[in-house]
Amino acid sequence: MSIAYFQEERIFKLNTKATSYIIGVIDEDNFLGHLYYGKKLRSHQVSYLGRINEHPFIPSKNNRDRVSFMDAFPTEFSSHGLGDFRESCISIRTEKGCSAIGFSYRSHEIINGKPELAGLPSARGTKESCDTLIITGIDEPTGIEMKLIYSVYKELDVITRSVKVINNSPSVCYLTKIFSACLDMDNQDFEAVTLHGSWARERHIEVAKLAHPKLSVESVRGESSHHDHPFMALKTRDANYDSGEIYAMHFVYSGNFKIQASLDQFGMVRMVCGIHPQDFCYRLEKGESFQAPEVVLTYTDQGFNGMSQTLHDLYRDHLINGIYKDKKRPILINNWEATYFDFDTEKLLAIAKDAALLGIEMLVMDDGWFGKRGSDNCALGDWTVNEEKLPGGLTYLVNEVNKLGLKFGIWFEPEMISPDSDLYRAHPDWAIAIQGRTAALCREQYVLDLSRPDVIDYIYESIAKILRSANIEYVKWDMNRPLADLGSAYLKPECMGELSHRFVLGMYELQERMMKEFPHILLENCSGGGGRFDPGMLYYSPQIWCSDDTDAIERLLIQEGTALIYPLSCIGAHVSTCPNHTVGRTTPFATRGLVALFGTFGYELDITQIPDEERMMIPEQTAMYHKYNDLIRTGDYYRIASYRENRFYDLAGVVSKDKSEALYIFIQVMGRPNHRSRIIKLKGLNPLFDYRIEESGEIIAGDSLLNGGFVIPQLNGDFQGKLIYLQKI
Repeated sequence: MSIAYFQEERIFKLNTKATSYIIGVIDEDNFLGHLYYGKKLRSHQVSYLGRINEHPFIPSKNNRDRVSFMDAFPTEFSSHGLGDFRESCISIRTEKGCSAIGFSYRSHEIINGKPELAGLPSARGTKESCDTLIITGIDEPTGIEMKLIYSVYKELDVITRSVKVINNSPSVCYLTKIFSACLDMDNQDFEAVTLHGSWARERHIEVAKLAHPKLSVESVRGESSHHDHPFMALKTRDANYDSGEIYAMHFVYSGNFKIQASLDQFGMVRMVCGIHPQDFCYRLEKGESFQAPEVVLTYTDQGFNGMSQTLHDLYRDHLINGIYKDKKRPILINNWEATYFDFDTEKLLAIAKDAALLGIEMLVMDDGWFGKRGSDNCALGDWTVNEEKLPGGLTYLVNEVNKLGLKFGIWFEPEMISPDSDLYRAHPDWAIAIQGRTAALCREQYVLDLSRPDVIDYIYESIAKILRSANIEYVKWDMNRPLADLGSAYLKPECMGELSHRFVLGMYELQERMMKEFPHILLENCSGGGGRFDPGMLYYSPQIWCSDDTDAIERLLIQEGTALIYPLSCIGAHVSTCPNHTVGRTTPFATRGLVALFGTFGYELDITQIPDEERMMIPEQTAMYHKYNDLIRTGDYYRIASYRENRFYDLAGVVSKDKSEALYIFIQVMGRPNHRSRIIKLKGLNPLFDYRIEESGEIIAGDSLLNGGFVIPQLNGDFQGKLIYLQKI
């Protein structure tokens, strides 16, 4: 077992492949203390790290200073209102109106495997790969019970954490705050690494020194958002891509969240992660429970490449589901930037015919095929085929596309409703809105109330009817606005604070039902680009549209931040037309292909209108994808150089698990005058192997490439790219 309980010392020791996580039960009140997290230890005897033998001492020795003890004790799950004035993990309003709550250890259970979280996405774990510790605690005065759930991966340096709250009190209570994980430890001159942005510039890496002002990333938009990401890493100041200590939390949830790190008065760090408490209030009747979402916790002393590889392996092997989990994805062409709303069957088939000749494998029909949808101002919710645009309906179109040897995919935005729609006219109460207040539009649309079972059933049957009608093998699921005006005609007033969370649960239910009925479908989630790119969505879809900005140079920044924590196989990336529709930049077609190669790879352009020179390159690019995708999809990712840092060039690579082959993509963003070639030290290779460079046929020893470097010639011009492929001889 990777989990052990030492009865005499009352200590839990959780061991991953290279780390240890140690918890202690402290004093007569059975406080649960965090003692250690870091490199793997031989011994469990680290109770001294709890500092319980110094002022203010434990309450059994110094109860007159219990508040001071609570305000300094390194706890596993921080309480509220009992003297710990740092960030709390839980707050519950009782029927009497009080909110103070604590946690005392009562019992525990250690099991093989990893239980699922009801209604929520979570990483999977078999009896061979995982052990799980469930610590049950209680708040004695109220009777409210909490179960802290830790799942430990034996071959990955990952521990997942979640919390279940059970109302065993004699009356109703209101859960007003619930975080899923807390980590108390001494500061090591930490810097916080977070991912920020906005629409079309998601997940840019930022680094900030951890200081006494609280540092947080959060969203109250009803989705994980373009702006902040549910991830935070604390790194030692000397940590880089190859070395240094990193502690990271990643939230497996697609709604409102908060991750916060702060220093207390003694310089200790508290890092917490969970559902954002703003507008959150969950009513629990006697005997009812609330399951909080999962947090992925990882530690490494191998720098960011080590962290990335651990998270990539976890998500590829234990989070992504379905038939495409370990399978090459079809190369698709999406008509959105090619036609926007101006298309019909004839235009789509013209794109499909050219695409089939050039090695593309799927046509995806984007927004505009349903109801009276001639612009983005109407018809969301009216999921019936517009046969004026598509004579003969989907059956005819899909059959014709299939005859060309292509698969067919379709776009939906199921969670939304247009005021100008038959659905809204029939059911205005199905939209999220506050009675008596004019609801705010965004992109001329409202959000459907997914707390309602009738709305969920309507959406599902509308989508399923379309999917049953033709041989559809891909769905792009979009969400183009945040939540606001949080009101429901369905929920009782005392339950209105449940709306945001119930919305997320409803969306998860829809995607779960769809994947069970249509397991052959490749689902790609999207939210105005990368507005809901999170581990929760990855559970349902093996790929997510990374950003609406498809400019190759902007994508270097976006994809660097995304690949920091997500495997390349899930990063939706396409070759689009130039000048780019978002930034107006023109980059070489070859460079666009290289940047998209470190993603899912596809096309987003009118293939019937591009220059012949670019058309001729598509078969080369599709062949390149098929040649290298198995390696890209399964190999270890290495970041070598960052355009974000040096402002001149970008370099990342993928190395097979057995070190027998490697692929590196070099992008020269800016050409420089009067400069010589660059010598770059490659990463990930076996120093004892000899490698053949595909382009030149030259054979170079692995240790020479690692320690001496590889010579990359000065390329002529801006925005130039180079692919470097090596094979062991």
